[in-house]
Amino acid sequence: MIIYTPPPHTGLQTLYQDDSLIVVDKPAGLLSVPGRGADKQDCMISRVQTEFPDALTVHRLDMGTSGIMVIARGKAMERALSILFQTRQVHKRYVAVVTGQVAEACGEINLPLITDWPNRPRQMVSFELGKPSSTRYQVLEQDAVANTTRVELEPITGRTHQLRVHLQALGHPILGDELYASAEILAQAPRLLLHAACIQFPHPQSSTILTIDSPIPF
Repeated sequence: MIIYTPPPHTGLQTLYQDDSLIVVDKPAGLLSVPGRGADKQDCMISRVQTEFPDALTVHRLDMGTSGIMVIARGKAMERALSILFQTRQVHKRYVAVVTGQVAEACGEINLPLITDWPNRPRQMVSFELGKPSSTRYQVLEQDAVANTTRVELEPITGRTHQLRVHLQALGHPILGDELYASAEILAQAPRLLLHAACIQFPHPQSSTILTIDSPIPF
């Protein structure tokens, strides 16, 4: 059983804000939204709502993932941003460090995913029942000594744990992944080495293309 120990709140790391939306940098180890139980109420959205009471969630990051989260201000903007996500007008890029040397410089992983019900919250590949899931990847750097590869990831679909399961299925689980890596690979990093590094989408009010970056913390 994983005990929830969120990082201390030292102030919001705001990457962008206006009257319609806020973009924050979520630290690793913090839930995006409240979990079940009184011990899981400290989360990204509750921290934002302390300063912006009209803040509403439109998407989530896994607890272990750090980086960019877009948060709506008010119900109308929540609906508008949700439509952008649903219609794939939001483009996201992540950076991860995985075990092993990824052979191909770039590629696309197309493996259907479904919840592994007996082992929730784990997800798994299922060609019979899974939903179509696609991830593009590009190798950024390889470390032969550590036997790791730094990759940039672009999720085409947005399934739960998609990047983590796809990389595991490729034979290169992310370092520090408590769900999909072996104990040895888990121990190679103090956290999940997955970061939401860039997001691009049209502003719902002005249609101006916003491109927002977050520095890689590992």
